[in-house]
This record gives sequence, structure tokens and C-alpha cells, in this order.
Amino acid sequence: MKVKIRDNKFKVKVMDTPSARNEGMQGKEFNEYFNGMLFLMESSSNCFWMKDCIISLDIIFINDNIITKVFEKCPPCLVDDCPSYCDKGSIILEVASGTCSRLGIQKGDRVSYSLL
Repeated sequence: MKVKIRDNKFKVKVMDTPSARNEGMQGKEFNEYFNGMLFLMESSSNCFWMKDCIISLDIIFINDNIITKVFEKCPPCLVDDCPSYCDKGSIILEVASGTCSRLGIQKGDRVSYSLL
């Protein structure tokens, strides 16, 4: 699946089951197969954390195909008491740290999706 924000396209891995959403980017890095992780959530308000992640991420909250919040440069967390990144959005996109700043991705940007 691909996600488009402005003229930027991301090849994403879709996390649409409870176990996949819980695992997320823990212990993973982006590669030639995917440069984003797309979470399809069951509620409209969600919280994410960086527990056991090995790379820093930008976390993008999306509601009705509009970005509602961008958390930039969220660092990995290897302890039990990790900060949470919360906002409204039933779809959340994680990309490499610094991506949003480098590409000018911000709150209010429109998001589209395609299977190819």
C-alpha cells in the first residue's frame, strides 16, 4: 500500500490487527520494502509510545484524511516508563525521524491512499 502526502509517497506496511498494532516498529528498521508503517486503529483518539523501538520516528495522526498532529523526532525508549504521544486520529503513520521537517509535512495536510 502507498500513502501520499503532498507530492511525497510512502510505501507502507499496514498494521490492522491488535497483535500487529501492539508490535509496531519494535525492533524494526525501514528498508527497501517499506519506509512507513500505517496503523488502522479502532478508536478516534490514540496514544503511541516508542518502547523497544531501535530508531527515532515521526508519528503522524490522521483523521478524515487530514493530518491532525505531527510528533517529530520521537526517540527510542528502552525503559518501562516511556513517554506517550497522544492525539485524535484513527489512522497513524510512522516514518523515519526528520522526514516531516525535511519534506514540510504538517498539520492540515491532506493524505491519500492507493494499493499500488
